[in-house]
Amino acid sequence: MIKLQPPFSEEDIRKLKAGDIVSISGTIFTGRDAAHKRLCNAIENNEELPIDVDGQAIYYVGPSPTKPGHVIGAAGPTTSYRMDDLTLPLLKKGLKMMIGKGKRNSIVIDGMKKHGAVYLVAIGGAGAYISNSIKKCDIIAYEDLGAEAIRKLEVENMILTVCIDSEGNNLYENIKSL
Repeated sequence: MIKLQPPFSEEDIRKLKAGDIVSISGTIFTGRDAAHKRLCNAIENNEELPIDVDGQAIYYVGPSPTKPGHVIGAAGPTTSYRMDDLTLPLLKKGLKMMIGKGKRNSIVIDGMKKHGAVYLVAIGGAGAYISNSIKKCDIIAYEDLGAEAIRKLEVENMILTVCIDSEGNNLYENIKSL
């Protein structure tokens, strides 16, 4: 298992290979469709982003409501292709890691190769389990979006799999060829 801590350097990312199991501890951010649209609009309008994505990870998640005594509700991954049309501007800004579930399109994969980024997958349907690795959760932008607001998460030993590495090697494609 490869232990990683954000912010990630391009060197850290380029060492990862499709199929590697990683454990992430540190600060990551959340964001889904609506937040990505706002981030991309801000980039397009040369506005400052509410988060510095350079060297960072965005987890595609919209957590369920938080129960009393818990840090966060169930935090399972969102289907990633929903962000495909909104990913390149963030990669250009230095985003190094995306976490979700499901396939990515060829434009995103080409952008990952060009900008030195990776796509990791979390286990779909395991939101309650994944939330155990989240030790702190704060909404930091777009609170009006509710579950889709950008959150700053402090995670400890969040276990994920590298699905697509910075060379474009794709675990989904590798499995199909077996």
